[in-house]
Amino acid sequence: MQDPMNNIILIGMPGAGKSTVGVILAKARGMQFIDTDIVIQEQAGRLLQEMIDEDGAERFKKNEERTILSLHARNAVIATGGSVVFSRRAMEHLKSTGIVLYLAVSFEEMERRLRNITTRGIVRVPGQSLRDMYNERIPLYEQYADRTIECTSDDFETVVRNIMDEL
Repeated sequence: MQDPMNNIILIGMPGAGKSTVGVILAKARGMQFIDTDIVIQEQAGRLLQEMIDEDGAERFKKNEERTILSLHARNAVIATGGSVVFSRRAMEHLKSTGIVLYLAVSFEEMERRLRNITTRGIVRVPGQSLRDMYNERIPLYEQYADRTIECTSDDFETVVRNIMDEL
């Protein structure tokens, strides 16, 4: 068995595959799976998109930070929301519990995968384009990542295999 604090934290753009890869990876490694977006929804009793629309992006990010700081997971694969990197405190908390893997995807691939952008719960400043959001977040993902896993042209099983090889 692994070190109990050896979590695997997945960060990356919306549509990078964090939740899907996370479930497969957790099964393959015999670990718990936590999707922070689902935890946020359960605690709030509302959908992510409702929270963003009704409360605004800044309040949502504060709520996301509070949720992350309340997590004390052990031996878990944690799929985070794409906006978690806006909180230094949340990222430091996550990094203190395990390894942070950045699932990198090209802008074109992210755009292709995001068919339901208006209902998906993606945190953007009003009027911010998808391209601007992408460009704003890349340096943050790179800053917090312990390792980067390229996901643009691989299926989810291949991505999981690449992560297993990397670890």
